[in-house]
Amino acid sequence: METAKIKFDRFPGDVHRAVTFSFDDGREHDRRLVAAMNRYGLKGTFHLNSGFFGKEGYIRAEEVAELFRGHEVSAHTVDHPFLDQSPDDQIVHEIMTDRAALEELVGYPVRGMSYPFGTSNDRVVAILPSLGIEYARTTGSHGEFRMPDDPLRWHPTCHHKEGLQATERFLQSQPHQSRMELLFIWGHSYEFEHDNNWELMDQIGERLGGHPAIWSATMAELIAYRRALDALRFSVNRKLVHNPSAIEVWFSVDGEPVKAEPGATLSL
Repeated sequence: METAKIKFDRFPGDVHRAVTFSFDDGREHDRRLVAAMNRYGLKGTFHLNSGFFGKEGYIRAEEVAELFRGHEVSAHTVDHPFLDQSPDDQIVHEIMTDRAALEELVGYPVRGMSYPFGTSNDRVVAILPSLGIEYARTTGSHGEFRMPDDPLRWHPTCHHKEGLQATERFLQSQPHQSRMELLFIWGHSYEFEHDNNWELMDQIGERLGGHPAIWSATMAELIAYRRALDALRFSVNRKLVHNPSAIEVWFSVDGEPVKAEPGATLSL
C-alpha cells in the first residue's frame, strides 16, 4: 500500500523559520527592551521573580500586565534560589507562589519558567509537571537552530551578546532538507545597560522584524504549536487527517504544503 510522506516541517503561515526571545529577572531595563522589541514586532517570554517587584532596579507589580502585553510572562521563582540545592518543598513553594502571583497580574495561566542561575537536575525537572510547568529554559546555549528535544530542558541558541552573529547565520542558513528552524536568543535586559550595547537589539530587530518568512513567537506559542502538530490524527493510508486542536497547523505531504484548520478533517 503506497502512502503519502508526511513531514512536520512548517510553522504558521507556511514558513520554515521562527524566532523567540527569553529574558530573566524583571529588571527595570525591561521597559526599554520591550519598547525596542515592540518597534520591530518581535515577541519574547519574560521570566519574572515576583519577590523582587518594587525593589530598587526592578519593575513594579502594577506595571507587569501592560508592559508585557503581546509577550509572555513566565515564572522564575519568587526569590531566585539555586533549585538544585533546594529541598522539594522549597522548590514547590518558589514555583507555585511565583506562578500564582504572576497569574493574578496577567490574567492567564503561567505555564513555563526559566531556571534561576540556569541550574537544575533530574530531581528538579521531575517535580515540574506536577506544578503545572510545561517548559523550562536553561542557560546552556547550543548554537543550533532547532526546536527542543525536551521542553523541560529547553536549551537556547545563544545569549543576546552573540545574537547578531547568530541572526546572520540564521538568515543565511540553507538546510539540505526542509525542517522547522528556531533561533532562540536569551539574556537579561540589565546586560544591555551594563555593556552599553543597546544597539544590538536594533541591529537584530532590523534583520528579523517583519521578515515575511520568519514567525516571531513566544515560548508558549511554540510549545502549543508543536503539540498541535503532534495531536494530528492520520488514517492508516495517510489520505485523511483530523486536527483536533484549536490551532491552525501546517505540514507537508510529499513536499507540498498543507494547512489544517482547527477541528477540520482533510483529504490528502
